Order: sequence, then structure tokens, then C-alpha cells
Amino acid sequence: MNIATRATYHHGNLGPALIAAARDLLALDGPGAVSLREAARRVGVSATATYRHFHDKDHLLAAVAAEGYREFAERLRAANADPEGFPALGAAYIEFALEHPGLFRLMFGPLLRERERYPELGAAADGAFAALLEGARGFVGGRNEDIESVAYAAWSFAHGLARLVLDDVIPRERALKVCKAFLFGRAD
Repeated sequence: MNIATRATYHHGNLGPALIAAARDLLALDGPGAVSLREAARRVGVSATATYRHFHDKDHLLAAVAAEGYREFAERLRAANADPEGFPALGAAYIEFALEHPGLFRLMFGPLLRERERYPELGAAADGAFAALLEGARGFVGGRNEDIESVAYAAWSFAHGLARLVLDDVIPRERALKVCKAFLFGRAD
């Protein structure tokens, strides 16, 4: 093998580079725009090199979604530390969706139902839900309430608001106000 051929094939950090390329494609045109071939082209390797890291496009997308969930969990944990309390968690949820609409849709898409096939994705999604549970625990405090049910209610409400904003049904500002007023009992 000559050096020029080897240099175009070898990539020292191929897995993360393919994930970054897939995220760029996802941000431009959604999950349908992502392909192993296009990610490889953007990274500068052959399409067959992608198979060293990902079995197929869905495995690449699952890795992208897992990365998104880890970032999402960090955002939710930071919101839990906000002095505003639980309303900050709902706002962080909506803001993440608006900043990363393609990633957000991918994260909550059909791949999430296949946790056995994509254990990294399942673990990352569980980490984000743990951040919601942490917020619910703080919100409930010492009251005798089902913390998991509170977390599911907050998740459902914030997710619904985020989708309504992403789909241009309601404006961002209105969603944030609704989030504070109805889910968290405060009308500012």
C-alpha cells in the first residue's frame, strides 16, 4: 500500500469524527440526510472504513443520539442547580430542543425503542431521565408524592411544549410562560 492511499484511509479518531460529521448532517437536513458514505466523505475516509466503528447507519445514529442524551442530561442537571428550581428544568428542556431540533427529534425517535440493540443509547437516555427524577425529587421535597410520576408528568409536559415550539404551533416565549404557570404552579 502506498503512503498516499494509507493516509486517505487512516484516521486517528474515526469514531468521534464520524459522529461529528453525522451531527452536522443531522443539523442541516435531519436524520434522512445522514449516511455512512456521506459521513465518511466529510471525514476523508473510505465508506468501508466506517464499518470498523458502526455496523450500519442506525448504529451511527444511535451513537449520535446517545451523545445527545448525555449533553441533554448535563443541561438538565445544570437546570436542577438553578435557583429558580423546577421551572428551570422545563425551560432547559425546551431550549435544548430549540438549539438542536434534528438531534432532539432523533433522540426521541424509533431508535430509542430498541434499547437491547443499542445499549449505549438506552444508558444515555436513562441518565437523562435520572436528571428529571432528581429535579422531581427536589420539587416534591418532603411531601409524600410519587417522584417517578412527577418526573413523567414534567417530562410529558415539557416534551409536548418543546414539540409545539419546534413545529411552529406556539412561540418559544409562550411555551416558557406556560411551563412556569401550569406545570410548576407559577404565573410570572
